[in-house]
Amino acid sequence: MQPLVPARLEFRDGVPYSAAYGDVYHSADGGAGQARHVFLGGCGLPGAWAGRETFVLLETGFGTGLNFFATWAAWRADPARCARLHYISAEKHPFCADDLAQLHALWPEFAPFAAELRAAWPMPTSGFHRIALDGGRVQFTLMLGDAADTVPQLDARVDAFYLDGFAPDRNPGLWQPGLVAALGRLAASGARAATYTVAAPVRDALAQAGFECEKRPGYGRKRHCLAARFKGKAG
Repeated sequence: MQPLVPARLEFRDGVPYSAAYGDVYHSADGGAGQARHVFLGGCGLPGAWAGRETFVLLETGFGTGLNFFATWAAWRADPARCARLHYISAEKHPFCADDLAQLHALWPEFAPFAAELRAAWPMPTSGFHRIALDGGRVQFTLMLGDAADTVPQLDARVDAFYLDGFAPDRNPGLWQPGLVAALGRLAASGARAATYTVAAPVRDALAQAGFECEKRPGYGRKRHCLAARFKGKAG
């Protein structure tokens, strides 16, 4: 594992921004709305976890935590929710707790969830950090380090994937075919995946890993986003 380099808190036109990657953390049209439409909607949530004992979700870029909060909130509000939610997320450049507090203040609807997470936020050390939330019903595993190093170490059967890194042309490491292939190895039967990008190399890598892709209407000013379902590798 390489030493961690924390993220720097910056904004562009009021939107959290990474100068290191030259990209924003979420759509300028609204981060919470993007999380619900692109990621939960693309993975068929909340319906996909209905009546299940456990539902496992893997995210390739934790960022500000918005996808996690939107998922946790939807789970909490759903009377048909699974008994336990296991949310696994990779992050190469984590924010410190103070910066997270400033970011999370932008989304007061998630204040209780954000406060509980920050109270358990780990020291910035590489490796797997397992955190029990919501009385132990939500298990959060934060993998700090390069996803290319951490994801292949996972032993899990994943029901849904949030592919949420910076744009493929800004952060190609999170979209490399080898990493996408590792997702296919972890996918449960019928697992779903969602991402905001519809770039051809991403669709090709998902297809090679055994996912069948379809374009969906995008969020805000973006014309399309992508949903995929795991069908298994041919042959």
